[in-house]
Amino acid sequence: MKKKTVGKTRHVVAWMNKAEYEHVLEYLFSKEPALQKHALHRISAWKGRFGQSTPVAVDSTADLVRCQVLDSKGQLESNDLVLLYGMALVRFVNLITERQQKRVARPLRRLAGNINIPEWVVNLRHDLTHRRLPSLKWCRKGCGFVLDWLHQEYWSRQMGSQLTEDWNTSSEEEDEEEFVKKQEEDLLRRQKEIEAHKKVRELLISYEREQFQTYEELAKQGGQRGVWPDASADLSWILTQIKHFATEARDILVDVLIQDGFLIPTAEQLESLDIDPSEDSVDMFAPCLPRVFLHFWLPCLKVLNSSIFINLILDKLFAELSNEPSSHRTYYIASWISEILLCNSKSELKAHKRLKISKERIFMNRLQFPWQNLISACVNAPCPATPFLLRQILSDMDQPLPHDAQQNLLQLCSIYTQGYHGNSSPGPSDPAQPVYTLQNLQERLKSNAAQNRDTSSNHTPRSVQAPPTEELQEKLSAETVQERNFALRGSAWSVCTDKVPWKQYPLGKVPGQPEDPSCLMVECYSTFTVFDQQVELDQLPRHHGNRSVPLQSRASGSDGPLWTHSDLSKLKAGLKLF
Repeated sequence: MKKKTVGKTRHVVAWMNKAEYEHVLEYLFSKEPALQKHALHRISAWKGRFGQSTPVAVDSTADLVRCQVLDSKGQLESNDLVLLYGMALVRFVNLITERQQKRVARPLRRLAGNINIPEWVVNLRHDLTHRRLPSLKWCRKGCGFVLDWLHQEYWSRQMGSQLTEDWNTSSEEEDEEEFVKKQEEDLLRRQKEIEAHKKVRELLISYEREQFQTYEELAKQGGQRGVWPDASADLSWILTQIKHFATEARDILVDVLIQDGFLIPTAEQLESLDIDPSEDSVDMFAPCLPRVFLHFWLPCLKVLNSSIFINLILDKLFAELSNEPSSHRTYYIASWISEILLCNSKSELKAHKRLKISKERIFMNRLQFPWQNLISACVNAPCPATPFLLRQILSDMDQPLPHDAQQNLLQLCSIYTQGYHGNSSPGPSDPAQPVYTLQNLQERLKSNAAQNRDTSSNHTPRSVQAPPTEELQEKLSAETVQERNFALRGSAWSVCTDKVPWKQYPLGKVPGQPEDPSCLMVECYSTFTVFDQQVELDQLPRHHGNRSVPLQSRASGSDGPLWTHSDLSKLKAGLKLF
């Protein structure tokens, strides 16, 4: 018979009437094997009427219910049931996602998620198809979930006013169009980003070319290289274009700036600016930009000195620092961070003393920084300059942290960087300073050795030797050796005064000891019987009940000892001790 749905669309169904449909539905989900079997027979008749157009939901429901019926009989092994459930689950996932696949292939997890199928069901199908078979428990759980889903998404919907052939036909075309449209938009966006990235690089390379030319002219004229002339017409046009990109593609501009060859100079660029490339390794703990290099980029940074841009470049620099770059990149990244923090310093006297003239400052007005975020970014990017940068941040905060919190943060940086932070806290050689790292321990040992040498030099002059670092030997005085030998007098043991590298031997082994444990057996030994011991076992009392009874006493009845004297003698005669 034919039934109508909204929109006057006719659907051919296999059941005679609504009553038959409700009858099959009730039996399918009744959990009674006999009723479920009857419902499967009715579905077999439906398939004969549907032919090749049997709904996927009906077919999948019949397969899964059939698995439950066979499982309830208890006649199949676990492996057989896993294969049975597995085939039904794989067919279900494949069939419901197959109708959503169009011209562009999409992952099953996404397709299943669109119709509220959880990811673990798709993973179960993946394990059944490509990996080790899951347990029977998981197969039963998957079957139960899928049947509940089918009951809610298909069978219950047929009870309403609308009879649909399937559950996923309403928005397939719309989803496909939306997906294709989104892909096209993503492709267009990526193309625009590539073009913008290319234009920004070309602009910055043009800027560098102009600046190198200006530097060469200064060198030829013999003028002061610290005083650069005003921007030329060509350079002004380039700066205008860079400022335009800063508003439209700010992220791309910052990403290009922090690449090698721009704010991070190459060895060739440093050589062209008469900067020694080895200077960046002189003081990694307090990085400072070469003045010539700062002047080189100052015109560009001055046109980009907005609060949004400065905060963005700080975030990018700290993020790059957390990727553990090379020492050269680390030095210049930390130098630029320090330069920006110094320009924003509250102390104008400190800034002018460092920069000498205001023209060397990237920006003149104080900016608002997210100080808590800067502290987190700094601590999460440990490098030799981290304590130095952290001190700059802590000293310049609008609302400074408590002194104890600052000391804890600096100590944390000391642990992360395996370095120290000068006078901000007690030094590693301070006896009150706790040992956090191997360097702390070595410094403590060096300090103690130096103090011992100073103490001994007050009594007898002696040559100064370097403190031990790796091999720490115990140096015993003559009095200590004599005292220990006296304590071991009469024993087979003696104090070892040889310089043995004990750290090379595991606990319980001595030098020259072979791996065979039989070497621990003594070569010569003698035996003696229990009767030869000084303790008279015959005099020991034996506890029987609540009273002690001598072993020699021989009582009759239940109150007597359990062992006779003759029994004990036989036992003792058979015991031998080393």
